[in-house]
Amino acid sequence: MAEAIGIGAGGHAKVVVEIIQLVGQYQIAGLLDSDERKLGSLVCGVKVLGDDSLLPQLFSKGMRHAFMSLGSLGSGQLRKELYEHARTLGFEMISAVHPQAVISRFARLGIGSTIMASAIINPGTMIGENVIINSGAIVDHDCVIGDHVHVASGACLSGGVIVGGGSHIGAGAVVRQGISIGENSIVGAGAVVVRNVPDNVTVVGVPARIHERQTV
Repeated sequence: MAEAIGIGAGGHAKVVVEIIQLVGQYQIAGLLDSDERKLGSLVCGVKVLGDDSLLPQLFSKGMRHAFMSLGSLGSGQLRKELYEHARTLGFEMISAVHPQAVISRFARLGIGSTIMASAIINPGTMIGENVIINSGAIVDHDCVIGDHVHVASGACLSGGVIVGGGSHIGAGAVVRQGISIGENSIVGAGAVVVRNVPDNVTVVGVPARIHERQTV
């Protein structure tokens, strides 16, 4: 069985590690995290080996597979940077898809996808690279989800929604059919989006309105 290294050792990592263990396709060699206090600790039985500076060394020793076990709250910039760093080093980024997720055979998942338990992805939907579709989230038919997006727990994207790269859809948010959400934007938890959302903004409320603009 091929080995894989996980990048991130927080709460999100517990869920991702368990998914990979359930699927059983890869043996997890360890986790990496920038928090020195986690060094040597165990996450669901998997040891934290050090920080991401170990990636080149691991690659030189023959490790070829990695996965993102780092989550994101709001901005996913750090997750994006670590993912791209690992790919630049030559790692093959693997996906973690829970056996209890419901994914149409007519949907397309990008590499490095993380799909949690009870998530639903319907026909015609295209999921980009390094995307999180969290527990119980619904992505209906013909949606287009850009790279490095996080659709948080219980969020619902109706048919034909487009989400630009790097954006975050908060827990329990609802996005009306046909809506476009720009790049690097944040939809607050519980928001109801009935109008298009531009790039680099945070929207909150029912209906969702611009709360602040992100610094690019």
